[in-house]
Amino acid sequence: MNNESQTAQDKRIYNLAKDYLLDIATKQKKPITADIIEQYLVAKPRPTTLPGIFERILGSAQNANMRAGVIGGSIDGIDNLREVLCGFEPASIVQKYGSKWEPLLDQINERVHPRVRKGKELNKKAIGLWPKYCKTILASAEFMSEFSSADDFYQWVDFFYKDKRSRLALPLLLQNKIYGIGLALACDFLKELGYTGFGKPDVHLRNIFENIGMCPRDATDYQLFEAIIRVSQNAAVTPYGVDKVFWLIGSGKYYLHDIKVGRHGDDFIEYVKKLEVM
Repeated sequence: MNNESQTAQDKRIYNLAKDYLLDIATKQKKPITADIIEQYLVAKPRPTTLPGIFERILGSAQNANMRAGVIGGSIDGIDNLREVLCGFEPASIVQKYGSKWEPLLDQINERVHPRVRKGKELNKKAIGLWPKYCKTILASAEFMSEFSSADDFYQWVDFFYKDKRSRLALPLLLQNKIYGIGLALACDFLKELGYTGFGKPDVHLRNIFENIGMCPRDATDYQLFEAIIRVSQNAAVTPYGVDKVFWLIGSGKYYLHDIKVGRHGDDFIEYVKKLEVM
């Protein structure tokens, strides 16, 4: 660390990151402005129904490694599971499938037809991504069926969320309740519900944070989560905002505007190192 305080460093890195997003857009002549970037730093409206919340869980559950391509990408979006999943009604899913993932996978295969590589068949072995995802669907349905309404669920979340000392208990509870949902995906689910006090400790942030010294090498998801919180406090922004800025650098996906600029995580790391900020 140089002579700057941690607070000053975090604030400077965050501001450099936002400016870097505009630099990328300018170099590639993409129609991305500061106002457009700000749109990604504001959480979208939260669902007002249990099916809506349940669908958000399923969206977050595929946001790991190559799941998004194998799951959502093979069926043109999670919404196409709606009919097989009883309109995303958790209690109805539990009643129809219980905890048996095999009948659910059969229904998805027969009625939704996930695309697989030519000459291949859908992997129905328990270790496959689709079987694992079906287990997550059923565990999520069982969990969400404990709530009588969206308001009931939000009251439960708010009980933990309003006190910063108990806030981290939320993703840890979800991690233990729902098969296939680790700390990172639980944080993703909560932040995408509008709980901006969470950021997802994902691969893009890990790459950048570890390589410029903003968190330890080989940090646990919890340590990376703590680093996101620290940067948000020092930069006077939300953890959600920190997440999105560095995620946009790492992924290059402006999903609200159907614009892609490519991945620039490694380039940003080299840029910061040349500036000798850390």
